[in-house]
Amino acid sequence: MGRSNAECHSLEKKPGDRSRIQIALREISVALALMGLSLPSSAWAQSGTDAKPDRIKATISRVDSDFIEANTKTSRNWPTVGLDYAETRFSKLNQINTDNVRDLGLVWSYNLESSRGIEATPLVVDGIMYQSAPWNVVHAIDARTGTKIWSFDPGVDRSKTYRGCCDAVSRGLALYKGKVFVAAYDGRLIALDATTGAKLWETDTLIDHEHSYTITGAPRVFNGKVVIGQSGAEYGVRGYVTAYDSETGHQLWRWFTVPGDPSKPFEDASMEAAAKTWDPSGKYWINGGGGAPWDSITFDPDLNMVYVGTGNGGPWNRKLRSPSGGDNLYLGSIVALNADTGRYIWHYQETPGDNWDYTSTQPMILADIKIDGAPRKVILHAPKNGFFFVIDRTNGKFISAKNFVDVNWATGYDANGRPIELPAARDADQYESIPGPDGAHNWQPMSFNPLTGLVYLPAQHIPVNLSPEKSFVQNAAAPGKLGGLLGGNIGFVFNPPKSAPFGRLLAWDPVHQKEVWRVEHVSPWNGGTLTTAGNLVFQGTADGRFVAYDAANGTKLWEMPTGTGAVAAAATYMVDDRQYISIAVGWGGSYGLTHRATEYQNPGTIYTYALGGTAKLPAFVKYQTDGLLQGVKYDPKDIREGGEIYVAAACVACHGVPGVGRGGNIINLGYVGAEEITSLRHILFHGPFRDQGMPDFSGKLTEGDVVKLQAFIQGTVDAIRPKSR
Repeated sequence: MGRSNAECHSLEKKPGDRSRIQIALREISVALALMGLSLPSSAWAQSGTDAKPDRIKATISRVDSDFIEANTKTSRNWPTVGLDYAETRFSKLNQINTDNVRDLGLVWSYNLESSRGIEATPLVVDGIMYQSAPWNVVHAIDARTGTKIWSFDPGVDRSKTYRGCCDAVSRGLALYKGKVFVAAYDGRLIALDATTGAKLWETDTLIDHEHSYTITGAPRVFNGKVVIGQSGAEYGVRGYVTAYDSETGHQLWRWFTVPGDPSKPFEDASMEAAAKTWDPSGKYWINGGGGAPWDSITFDPDLNMVYVGTGNGGPWNRKLRSPSGGDNLYLGSIVALNADTGRYIWHYQETPGDNWDYTSTQPMILADIKIDGAPRKVILHAPKNGFFFVIDRTNGKFISAKNFVDVNWATGYDANGRPIELPAARDADQYESIPGPDGAHNWQPMSFNPLTGLVYLPAQHIPVNLSPEKSFVQNAAAPGKLGGLLGGNIGFVFNPPKSAPFGRLLAWDPVHQKEVWRVEHVSPWNGGTLTTAGNLVFQGTADGRFVAYDAANGTKLWEMPTGTGAVAAAATYMVDDRQYISIAVGWGGSYGLTHRATEYQNPGTIYTYALGGTAKLPAFVKYQTDGLLQGVKYDPKDIREGGEIYVAAACVACHGVPGVGRGGNIINLGYVGAEEITSLRHILFHGPFRDQGMPDFSGKLTEGDVVKLQAFIQGTVDAIRPKSR
């Protein structure tokens, strides 16, 4: 009580005294707990880091739109999700370059204590790092040392993870005027004090809680506005994007991506125009229509436009949501809005009448390039549908499109920017579209290097073979309807695919619309890219590596193991005139739930590298499996119906097909112990894994259903078990 501030700070700098302070803090915490109070989480961490509150407050308070724009001149910091408002992910730093990248070494690693997908790029300003982890846990970290400053858990109900399609992920945070903004999986937008992690305000962004809205994307902040969109088109939602006041959380504007019930007044002229492209006989508004803007949002401060990438239709199958056809605006589109008012300005629809889950929510890049010798302000975009687009961002006019992978749904785009479709892609009773619903490019960010003129693009194919659902009823469960018991509305059933998966890194010339070089990977679902003025491209891989390539020709120059698959993109920044590169790794996402390409399953981890780094990697942990499941008694007549329940309960979306796959960040049920399947009812009903994302099926499944599930799981494993000779 009698020590001066100087004496306390001196104590904090002595390792021997830190343990004493921690003991004192623990004792204080116990005393406060008896009174129903607690210390802020930051109090524990501040005793072990040199990132002091006053410095953090001064640092992050400077971050505003002017700061973010000014940073583009130097790239010393990484203050927003894509580095700059254009989201180029191109750093002007070149201390690390092709000549010395081989000397890159680990400086520190930080355990995010997570087993689900890590999809966010860290934000770093003057040595203070902010990282989001699954279920939107936020970590503030001293980027010099890797020491925790504070952490914040928004308390998302993890048993409700099933309300989203694709893992309990977060693609990032936003910083603005001393605040950290996190958009929680359950739909809350939260502002935190960047210094302490204390909650400053919270607002519910959802228009209703009946449908399964979630948020997985990163908020963007500009000119005092926090902008966020939602996920959920597979579950019957109507998409929209909203801006909130960064100081108060009050709603400033909202724009819907698809029209609502035409018997009610339209919100604006853009919705009235969109309604003319939908068939009302399908009553699309009952299922929401989809169009959820679940990821890409960019901002051009010169044009004062916000660009929003919109999602797929709900359900996927257009014949169900709009029986007579139509473009179904504004699905699968890039839409420009006035940044001040949210008013619609223009749109370009990349996939009219989307039928294949070809969202346009993939990250877009704003660039100024020369086309036919003339400078153009453009958007560079590679959505799921397999075509690379160059669009004029001033007016939305189509410039060019070229497929960057093989496609079988269209032969190209005409001069007006409409796809030249192959009729069988919509009309066949069974069609294996290429690319599949996971896309030729998904959310993993691409980057653009103006020095090479190339875009570095994670490309892939994940095969899926679809047939139209014959007896679809909106928002109704049915045997074999994927996720039907949990609110799923896709409109297709899944058949065994025939095409082969692949993953690759492409260097793409957007001016001449051609591939310049490629790197083939062992699996799809590789990480986003970072490119630098050091003539480098960095990418994490599904098979657990972090790699640096020569940006000009794709030559591999350096790599380090990561202990798990990597899907996020890296960031680079300067601290004390030393360039660092950080990547948060952790296997997951829609494909990563059920598939993997590495034998290691380390927790989500941030790795930070610099020239001459000598820190040791954490110990790597191998996947543990007990061999194929055996010993569960069942009646073979229950297998078929058990399979329908397995699909309807979305077990297949998380655990895969028993014994056929190897599992991803969630174990394949063909490799668990017999006692777990024998006691399956205790897991499904008020079970012990709800805090890890397992749904509670009480009231959704019966005891008889559990018996049939057991039959399907063990029966499927027995069917594929190698026969002894």
